[in-house]
Amino acid sequence: MSLPIPPLTLDPLIGPALGFRFAVFFFAGGAVPNPIDIRFQRVSGLSASIDTTTVVEGGQNLYTHRLPTRVGYANLVLERGFVVGSPLNLEFNAAMSLFKFAPSNVIVTLLSERHLPLAAWLFIKAYPVRWATADLDANDERLLIDTLELAYTRMQALRI
Repeated sequence: MSLPIPPLTLDPLIGPALGFRFAVFFFAGGAVPNPIDIRFQRVSGLSASIDTTTVVEGGQNLYTHRLPTRVGYANLVLERGFVVGSPLNLEFNAAMSLFKFAPSNVIVTLLSERHLPLAAWLFIKAYPVRWATADLDANDERLLIDTLELAYTRMQALRI
């Protein structure tokens, strides 16, 4: 006897998760969350991959051995509307202007429709590597977007 296949649903407990409700938390000093810098329009770079090295075995011409060497991570890219008076802007400014870095932990949390956490990604010792503001254009009435890019030591995916 086989179990019936459940119907496709958007219920977050049994259906696929939707990716438009999320929050980003920066932990100043590693422990205290920054309450101002949590709202972002877009987050990308949630990925990790295993780097490999190829080893050729003498006399074996059909294949090579691919051995894992280390985990590699993409940079975390955050986009949001232009914000004035943000502690995160101060951190990026110190990195870009003074070459002073204060790595912090960052957690990106996927939220349900009830704003409960469904999943999270923890980025350890994140620091700024790129900061860009969209072009200023007097002919275009669009929201001014800041793009903040972070490198980090390690990422840990958390499934809640």
